[in-house]
Amino acid sequence: MNELDKKINEIFPGLVVRKDLVKMVKGNAVVPTYVLEYLLGQYCATNDEATIASGIENVKEIIRQHYVNRNEAELIKSHIKEKGHWKIIDKIGVDLNDRSGIYEAEFSNLGIKKVPIDSDTVKRNRKLLVGGVWCLVDVSYDVSEDRAISPWQIISLKPVQLSGFDFDEFLRLRKQVTYDEWIDILLQSIGFDPERFGRRNKFFQLMRLVPFCERNYNLLELGPKGTGKSHVYAECSPHGMLLSGSEVSVPKLFVNNGNGKIGLVGYWDCIAFDEFAGRQKKADKKLVDIMKNYMANKVFSRGIEPLGAEASFAFVGNTSHTVPQMLKLSHLFEDIPDAYLDSAFLDRIYNYIPGWEVDIIRGEMFSQGYGFIVDYLSEVLHALREFDYSDRYTKYFTLSSTISTRDRDGVNKTFSGLLKILFPDGEATEDQIKELLEYAIEGRKRVKDQLMRIDKTYNPVDFSFTDNASGTKHSVRTLEQIQYPRFYGVQESLQPESQPIEIQQENRNLLASSQVVSSTAAKQEPIQQSKTSEHYLEVVENQRGIDFDGLFGEYVRGATSILVVDPYIKLFHQARNLMEFIATVLRFNDAGDEISIKLHTCIDDLRPDIQEGYFAQIQESCRSEGIEFLWEYHAQKSMHDRYIETDTGWRISLGRGLDIYQSCDLKSAFSFTAWMPSQRSCKPFMVSYMKTKKD
Repeated sequence: MNELDKKINEIFPGLVVRKDLVKMVKGNAVVPTYVLEYLLGQYCATNDEATIASGIENVKEIIRQHYVNRNEAELIKSHIKEKGHWKIIDKIGVDLNDRSGIYEAEFSNLGIKKVPIDSDTVKRNRKLLVGGVWCLVDVSYDVSEDRAISPWQIISLKPVQLSGFDFDEFLRLRKQVTYDEWIDILLQSIGFDPERFGRRNKFFQLMRLVPFCERNYNLLELGPKGTGKSHVYAECSPHGMLLSGSEVSVPKLFVNNGNGKIGLVGYWDCIAFDEFAGRQKKADKKLVDIMKNYMANKVFSRGIEPLGAEASFAFVGNTSHTVPQMLKLSHLFEDIPDAYLDSAFLDRIYNYIPGWEVDIIRGEMFSQGYGFIVDYLSEVLHALREFDYSDRYTKYFTLSSTISTRDRDGVNKTFSGLLKILFPDGEATEDQIKELLEYAIEGRKRVKDQLMRIDKTYNPVDFSFTDNASGTKHSVRTLEQIQYPRFYGVQESLQPESQPIEIQQENRNLLASSQVVSSTAAKQEPIQQSKTSEHYLEVVENQRGIDFDGLFGEYVRGATSILVVDPYIKLFHQARNLMEFIATVLRFNDAGDEISIKLHTCIDDLRPDIQEGYFAQIQESCRSEGIEFLWEYHAQKSMHDRYIETDTGWRISLGRGLDIYQSCDLKSAFSFTAWMPSQRSCKPFMVSYMKTKKD
């Protein structure tokens, strides 16, 4: 266990599980993840490997012997009859028989109904009355002469799913965890390793949870294949339903006029439409029209009477082109089926998650740490639907008056959902609220900016907010707007006023410089070569088009002695970054030049031999090109700054050192991110270029 794992186990005992264990026990059983995690939480809530191994075998045996598959229901019934009684795992729902005044249970997979269950059991497990609970039940069979008495009897019942939830206790426990720790706990709870994600990508994962805690919330996510868009909706809550886009019909989703039975919107917190994209896909125009009314007004009607519901919608699908291609030729909605490519429908989307920024999910990105059992997390989110935090930012900030009511609703609901997830008591600092508000505004802005491309009747909107105390205006831009300004087509008057003009210009210069000296950024904006000058650059998280040639090439040209000071050159990807910097030095100098590069860094206390091996290999490669590479280790406390210094008089201060890229697959021979640094997503960082001696 790391420190976070220890902390969550201490604060939430019995409610957490090691996330990599589920795959070990699931096998071929069609058992909900939340049932498996509950069992694992009972048998494997420890860091002792022997106990975990024993617990896994116990859970496997329980599933093998007691889980009821529907196609084996009659066999299990026969087994119970012959044995007299048997323990099974099934979903049990309970109804009150009004005439007899007794509670009666129904077994979902076993298919038996009207089985008497005592009042005390129901009182202890109230969720039996609302949707049902998965349970380990000892069932007996005994035929009575009285035909009115069911032959099936419940001897004992133990929930294998959370049967009760204390929200006040949850709020108390949440306060024992810091903001950043809570974000990482949530990431681990949905199955991902937080160390593999940048802060921005962590928020995109959390945004997928908003439909579960916010009523009538409409979310869209489009992006490349393999980014885990449907994972949360399929695995992380018994209150959610994942549908294939082709499975949707008006009676199934809303109401069946034949029998008056309400559809899925009346039973689920969140309905996710998988494989939503595909221009060739057909959709029922009547369905789209009813969806538009429901998404806007929370009610629907099929000509009989208006009905209301609270289910949120999440639409997820794949894109077929890159972002610059979509912006250049059409818009970011281009892969949506024609029936849904309706400005009135799209205007009801509150947030558009940029799926192209989310990394392709690789094996090492899944968590091996501890997170909440899914059932507990789902109950937290379900309970939060009762609250509304949409106005909590107004204490500190005011939205621009040009933001329309529908835009404002989208921003407010996204902000409310994020605040609930991260601060369930609604209490956050001004800086924390500002961060959530910026994400909420950006997601709605992405929707509106693309609507203006589709429907010219929409007017430009100033997506900004003002600090109530200082009067400072903060404008929000999407990353696509920053990275592809020529294709994005948003008026210059809407550029951020809170950001210094020189920094805005330098950001554009940075995008430019990363292409001039390298052909790897061919898909970025073509602009003129930048010259060396004293200035300051800021790169935003997930920005692409940045490589070491563009950052350092002109500044190391002609240098014969270069000092690199970076305490964190320890891991493989950090050593790889150093090697790519040296390659830049090689490209920007003549083959006959004698160059010395010296590294000051800190020793890796955990794997010093591996670190030393990296440096030895770099040294050998440099020697073959006439470059002398040397390194020195310094104490961590003595290394405060990260910078590059050349004997030509340049000092380049590095906010993050050379570790500027998000986690990606650097070892694949067929990955563009391995071959082309400009295709990697960046971490947020700053660079300052200063002249230490005048020419």
